[in-house]
Amino acid sequence: MADPIVVEVPLVNPNEPDAMVVDVAVAEGGHVSEGDVLCSLETSKSVEDVYAEAAGFVFGLAAKLGTMVSAGGILCYLSDDPDFVTPHQADADPADTVPGDLRITEPALAVARELGVDLGTLPVGVLVTERHVREAAGAGGAEVPADPRAVLIFGAGGHGKTLIELIRATGDLEVAGVVDDHLAKGTDVLGVPVLGSREDLASIRGEGIGQAVNAIGGITNMAVRVEVTRSLLARGFTMPTLVHPTAFVEASARIGAGSQILAHSYVGSDAIIGVGAIINTGAVVSHDCVLADHVNLSPGCLLAGGVDVGEATLLGMGVTTYLGIAVGANVRAGNGAIISAPVPDGRRIAAGSVWDG
Repeated sequence: MADPIVVEVPLVNPNEPDAMVVDVAVAEGGHVSEGDVLCSLETSKSVEDVYAEAAGFVFGLAAKLGTMVSAGGILCYLSDDPDFVTPHQADADPADTVPGDLRITEPALAVARELGVDLGTLPVGVLVTERHVREAAGAGGAEVPADPRAVLIFGAGGHGKTLIELIRATGDLEVAGVVDDHLAKGTDVLGVPVLGSREDLASIRGEGIGQAVNAIGGITNMAVRVEVTRSLLARGFTMPTLVHPTAFVEASARIGAGSQILAHSYVGSDAIIGVGAIINTGAVVSHDCVLADHVNLSPGCLLAGGVDVGEATLLGMGVTTYLGIAVGANVRAGNGAIISAPVPDGRRIAAGSVWDG
């Protein structure tokens, strides 16, 4: 029996050691042939497929749709043995294996592993939450009560800095810290301390910061922003709606949790904006528009009345639309484009062009 092949995460972009998994073509334990695609990785510059170097069964698959992987890390093992056990599985502490009859939330599982709680001691027959885990750890459920003004910023790039300034301008909340996967703990961003990476979210939540803001703009890949929102909600954070003091939102408009209305933008009468949307500087959302979750309107984007925009769509700077147009989900329209007809899901519209269907 041949030794297993270790498939490593390739360096897709020399300037970006991390890449997002945008497609997974195999399953744990499944069989592949030499040359089959295992998964697809995307950086801000390109997308690259990862191929099987030989035929075999897939084990230890680290590629999960929408997650980040680092170059040089182990993507999976390929073995001709259908009963192959990976080194990680062989070395696993039995106390860290989730019992088959245990129902536990992902945030609770993260806390249990962080605190060294034996999963076999947790109650069965109920959905185990962070409270159960902390009680089992001897913390008596003594999670620090959430400070009603404290808020965490996830992401320290340009959009994160903009949101720090926005929060300071409103005076309603106080930025307690920043989480970023690429900055060292203890550094600061605009005077705000970096508290760690996404791996620290569970402990930060337990220390009394109950609100979080998604500061990932998602311009290169909207899936990243969507994944961050889900990660924050899964760990028990609430996501406040942010409105810059110079923005104007009509009283009849409805804004979803976690959406961000930036400086000098306008949201018109009876407009509906979903969860986690960005209405950027100077953008206009006219009356009766409906924006789905995670829509991103870049600076100066102008939506005429009655426009519907699908989930995770990005409209670039200065994009304009005609009245009553329906723009599908996962659409990307380049800067300055004019949209005069319905746009199907997933369409790419070139910058400066006119989309007439």
